[in-house]
Amino acid sequence: MEKKLLFIVNPRAGRTRSAAPLFEAVSRFCEAGYLVRVRHTASRGDATRFVLEDGERFDRVVCFGGDGTLNEVVTGAMQLAAPPPIGYIPGGSTNDFAASLHLSDEPNKAAVCINTSAGKPLDVGVFNGRPFVYVASFGAFTKASYSAPQSVKNELGHLAYILEGVKDLSTLRPYKARITTNDEVFDGEFLFGAITNATSLGGLMKLSADQVTFDDGKFEMLLIPNPRTRVELQDLIRCLLTQDYSGTGVIFRHVRELTVESPECFPWSLDGEYDAGSERVTIQNLNKRLTFLL
Repeated sequence: MEKKLLFIVNPRAGRTRSAAPLFEAVSRFCEAGYLVRVRHTASRGDATRFVLEDGERFDRVVCFGGDGTLNEVVTGAMQLAAPPPIGYIPGGSTNDFAASLHLSDEPNKAAVCINTSAGKPLDVGVFNGRPFVYVASFGAFTKASYSAPQSVKNELGHLAYILEGVKDLSTLRPYKARITTNDEVFDGEFLFGAITNATSLGGLMKLSADQVTFDDGKFEMLLIPNPRTRVELQDLIRCLLTQDYSGTGVIFRHVRELTVESPECFPWSLDGEYDAGSERVTIQNLNKRLTFLL
């Protein structure tokens, strides 16, 4: 029986204007014996719809685009009774998930890796029922991930996130929240929070490879409490400059699930996509939920 591969392409992602590398990727898939169907996204939600419509009829689903495109593909796959393995060719501006897994951003090389991969089950997150691949975050710099215009991201890449984040500093304020994990409760005001399964967050904050395991059923939770004294502020600055999160300026834990309760709704970013949030947010890790072609 002939093998079939669904290739979902976001033509607006990244800075390249040439389709030649993608034709090379398709050629590699064909050489591996796959009958390839290519579908281009035109608007938000298309990738999810493509997976829901066709996913179960294909042996593999591969997407080209940024983290948002991958998020849409995963969102669709999570709704299938028998989701196919997922391949990812990063073509966005930051590509945190791909960087964490050392995926090639050269379509030809990425296609070869996808062809030879046996697949690896990885964890997937759920935020109030909405899937995310590698991060749910709130607070400082979070808005930059979803508010920077696509055209600016394409031209400036990672710098676009920094510039957008600096603009956000003028409205920076702490959020009051009660965060309950499996073992602890953190009650206070927070400038930033991230529940992640990656070693890089927007390229701004990094975790070492030995701190992150992608299939252990746990997220890495990073919280930045609002500093109230000069000493607390100095410790926070030291933690951020050295990327050492063992000090008192930040809270770093490995968690399986958590709830975030707040007297007000505040916005979140899920893999760089906007979510309005709610007064009670539940985040769960679904251990080895989907198979990825790495």
